[in-house]
Amino acid sequence: MNMNKIPIGISSCLLGQPVRYDGGHKLDSYITGTLAQYFDLIPFCPEVAIGMGTPRPTIQLVKTGDGIRSLGVKNADMDVTESLQGYADRQKQAHGSLCGYILKKDSPSCGMERVKVYSNNQPQKIGIGIYAEIMMRNHPLLPVEEEGRLGDPRLRENFIQRVYVLHRWKQLLAEGLSPSRLTRFHARHKLIVMSHDSTIELGQLLASVTKSNVGDVAQTYIAQLMKTLKKVASRKSHVNVLQHIQGYLKKELEADDKAELYELIERYRQGEVPLIVPLTLIKHHFRKNPDPYSEDSYYMSPYPQALQLINSL
Repeated sequence: MNMNKIPIGISSCLLGQPVRYDGGHKLDSYITGTLAQYFDLIPFCPEVAIGMGTPRPTIQLVKTGDGIRSLGVKNADMDVTESLQGYADRQKQAHGSLCGYILKKDSPSCGMERVKVYSNNQPQKIGIGIYAEIMMRNHPLLPVEEEGRLGDPRLRENFIQRVYVLHRWKQLLAEGLSPSRLTRFHARHKLIVMSHDSTIELGQLLASVTKSNVGDVAQTYIAQLMKTLKKVASRKSHVNVLQHIQGYLKKELEADDKAELYELIERYRQGEVPLIVPLTLIKHHFRKNPDPYSEDSYYMSPYPQALQLINSL
């Protein structure tokens, strides 16, 4: 593990490793090119790990009287369900060190959702990969996404934002929990939360935090936070946040600067410019008119700008 990068689990085939059933791979150039600069990509291939080999007989999810099983396509007597589940459980500690996970879509072992499940030889896209299901159940806070969905700018930004939030949370735990540190963590993420769901008020949860209950409050807080962040931020919710931030500048800006900022936020609302345009102008004004709360907020810089995630939002 590279300690200078954030650890991310990933299906081995997406890194170009020849572990597919046919001896091939599914190298993803965005993952290995762009994301690899920031994340330590830690490969897992459950089918190889349980001894199926490469190449190997193909498997599929089948609805049976004993639930959904992972069976051989040509030989239904080959049942690897328990083996895949057992491997996921044995990797629980290793998965616990991760801040995110990128899975191979459609895989009967690694698919996150909409995996084909066969019943009377008729497929329905209603399944979850056997290994993936246990891994996600063991680590409900872990941001998980499929490589195919990373092509969607909003889903890509949502996933990477959640990875960075969980990474910062683990850093907080490593430093040591305290009421003041927990409260500051929330203050720095409050605008991010607002951009996902303005109806969630996590601050109320922290109102009663003390040294004696900080551990319990923190567990409830991070569970609600990560659940909220799964909701993809909408253009409307970003506009609400931008207008909220604009309020911190209302006394500092001249009339023409206010008009310019209002116009850019409106143009973003109309879909004419990406989010980076009004955000860049807001940052410019805060450099001239510093505001401690806004400067401390991760909404302004939630991840490295070089990732260019908000350029397409």
